[in-house]
Amino acid sequence: MPQSIMLVDDDNDLRTLMAMILKRSGYTVQQAEDAHQALEQLDISTPDLFLLDVMMPEIDGFELTQRLRAMPETAEHPILLLSARTDPLIQKKGLESGANRYLTKPIPTNELVSAIREYLGDNTQN
Repeated sequence: MPQSIMLVDDDNDLRTLMAMILKRSGYTVQQAEDAHQALEQLDISTPDLFLLDVMMPEIDGFELTQRLRAMPETAEHPILLLSARTDPLIQKKGLESGANRYLTKPIPTNELVSAIREYLGDNTQN
C-alpha cells in the first residue's frame, strides 16, 4: 500500500499541481485547503507525513504543526513546512513549532520528493 501524505495549502492551483507530482512519485495524497479541513480529515485517516503551507487563513502552518505535535496519533509523524518566506527567523520559528523541515517555494520537484523520501524512504513503484 502506498504511503500517504496530507497536503495542506490554501492555494488550490498549487495544491493540485503538488498533489499530481506526489501521486506520480507513488504516494497517496489527501488534500486540505486549510487547517480546519486537515484536522477534520484526521478523523477518517492519518497520513504518514504532513506537507503544510505556512501562510494560511485563521490557523497558519506553525499553529497547525503545534496542534499535530500535541495529538498522540500524529505527534511523531514527519511534518514538512513549505513557504515562500525565506527569512531565517521565520524558518527557525517553523522548526521550533515542531516541523522536521522547512522548505521554500518554489521548490524543484526532485528536491520536494527527495525531502519526503528522507522521512518516508524510497517509495518508487516499479
